[in-house]
Amino acid sequence: MTQIKTPDAPPTEQFHDAKSAVARLEELYTQATHFLCSHFIDAIANGAPAERIRAFYPEVLFKTSSYAQVDTRLSFGHVSAPGSFRATITRPDLFRSYLVQQIGLLIENHGQPVSIGPSKTPMPVHFAVAHDANITVPQEGAAEFTLRDVFDVPDLSTTNDDIVNGTYVSPDGVGALAPFTAQRVDYSLARLSHYTATDAPHFQNHVLFTNYQFYVSEFEAYARAQLDDPASGYTAFVSTDNATITTGDQPLAAPIKTPQMPTYHLKRADGSGITLVNIGIGPSNAKTATDHIAVLRPHAWLMVGHCAGLRNSQALGDFVLAHAYLREDHVLDDDLPPWVPIPALAEIQIALEQAVAQVTNLEGYELKRIMRTGTVATYDDRNWELRDQSGPVQRLSQSRAVALDMESATIAANGYRFRVPYGTLLCVSDKPLHGELKLPGMASDFYKTQVTRHLMIGIQAMERLRDMPLERIHSRKLRSFEETAFL
Repeated sequence: MTQIKTPDAPPTEQFHDAKSAVARLEELYTQATHFLCSHFIDAIANGAPAERIRAFYPEVLFKTSSYAQVDTRLSFGHVSAPGSFRATITRPDLFRSYLVQQIGLLIENHGQPVSIGPSKTPMPVHFAVAHDANITVPQEGAAEFTLRDVFDVPDLSTTNDDIVNGTYVSPDGVGALAPFTAQRVDYSLARLSHYTATDAPHFQNHVLFTNYQFYVSEFEAYARAQLDDPASGYTAFVSTDNATITTGDQPLAAPIKTPQMPTYHLKRADGSGITLVNIGIGPSNAKTATDHIAVLRPHAWLMVGHCAGLRNSQALGDFVLAHAYLREDHVLDDDLPPWVPIPALAEIQIALEQAVAQVTNLEGYELKRIMRTGTVATYDDRNWELRDQSGPVQRLSQSRAVALDMESATIAANGYRFRVPYGTLLCVSDKPLHGELKLPGMASDFYKTQVTRHLMIGIQAMERLRDMPLERIHSRKLRSFEETAFL
């Protein structure tokens, strides 16, 4: 039997203080990654060692034997029944504030310590070396030895969404403490860097999604103005390839290569700034982006894109505030069946409506002149208007839909699935059922003015949500019967 060489990690220890617990997680994680990196470099230079090289993710383990009731208004920060619960942890440096908060609430609400130690989950060498630009893992067959014979590699059979999908069954009776396992988080961190061309530490807690490039230019202009305002609280603007400016007059380096989902970050020191992701067109892109951003546990994400207006009373440039979704995108059917209702979240709806009123200077009944509240349909065929109209149009009418796009329901449904507060404010860019197709030259001056306002409304809504207590924005409506203690 092959010998296994592992780092000499400290034993599992109980902690009554969250900061000390997270410090131990960082110690264990750093030890594991350094161990794997050093042995990997040696193996590439000198050939495979005689023994297998293995290190483990650190874990948080929590046990309670009490049914003690906690504040029933809280949707997180506690377990619902006696038992043992665990979470494997990666990148505790990146998630430090989140972990201190979540572990602290668990200790406070139950009066019990947490145990910190190595888990039994091996750390894939690809994830261990991912943060060292000087180390590259060769493709299978490129090294002089078979990589998986010496090191652990990513295992998709254990990298899944069973916890958030409510299908997780613990093999040893220990429940889940967090919505994602360490290897699932590492998988998404790697994908985020690939798709957005910006590193995970730049992502902020409030995320705007758009399907229109114009918003990127507007966002950069807004960011530059904010950086020149000492009272704004914003500290930096990060663009593709992690290009960073800290003052409004600094030039931004042109990207070497435009990524699939260009992403931009208007940062605050505590991470409460705003990230804008141009996801392009289609539900597949919308799912991909939200699948991976979800592991960062943002406090809210909003769709601020373009849509087809379905009512003759609408004009190009009108806004649509979604309060329901007709899901015909199909990309989430296996994870979240279409019969699952996606509720509107009052806190998000109010923030968006107030932001529209603030930016447009319209209130109450007057606001109805430019904004409809109603059902948004998300379809997986961009050329749906070319189909036999008796099919989709009848369903759109039966659903009372007022707008149609290809991303909003996907983003909202994944927000529901991942327990990330979500919302949608769209801008009508065409009316195909009424002869106004999205063609060059058809946009009115009103439409162009509204597009300029649209991004500002999304930003204003996020700034309102930023001032809201976490326990209020992270609604109990997003939590299931048996929920993880961590957000």
